[in-house]
Amino acid sequence: MTQLFLEDRVVVVVGDLTRENVDAIVNAANSSLLGGGGVDGAIHRAGGPQILQRCREIRKTRYPDGLPIGEAVITSGGNLPARYVIHTVGPIYGNDPERESELLAAAYRNSLTLAVQHALTSIAFPSISTGVYGYPKHEAAAISSRAIKEFLKLDQSVQQVRLVFFHDADARVFLEHHELE
Repeated sequence: MTQLFLEDRVVVVVGDLTRENVDAIVNAANSSLLGGGGVDGAIHRAGGPQILQRCREIRKTRYPDGLPIGEAVITSGGNLPARYVIHTVGPIYGNDPERESELLAAAYRNSLTLAVQHALTSIAFPSISTGVYGYPKHEAAAISSRAIKEFLKLDQSVQQVRLVFFHDADARVFLEHHELE
């Protein structure tokens, strides 16, 4: 399944994020930046120890208390096809109802901003916060697609944003609820 939007700048696919051949993939990280389950664990396993080593340096020098929700940092891609990994922390659904939609949008915007700052033209995202963090997939689809669309309206340097879903069912939910058109 492949769907194209916004003059082919946004691509929705089903696949393995760790195999995407793009400038950067986005890690739905936890604030510790030290690996975890789901997408985070898969990226650390596939990318090798260089990613964890760099994340530890970031924790020591920039974020000793952990990466704040909605913020993003960049590391090497290690052994991944992608040259870089952009790590961002999405909100845990229900922990901050007043701000969680803004925090989720910020995770996408700040990841895209880092891509631009590093002159990257292609980036692949997982569905941030919709796994163990429990964000309803239909709500996340609207929020993430709106944030991406608004960002791409103002920026021409990012040529392709890939939204990579591990399961067909998750891609279908996104396609039913996105706001890319």
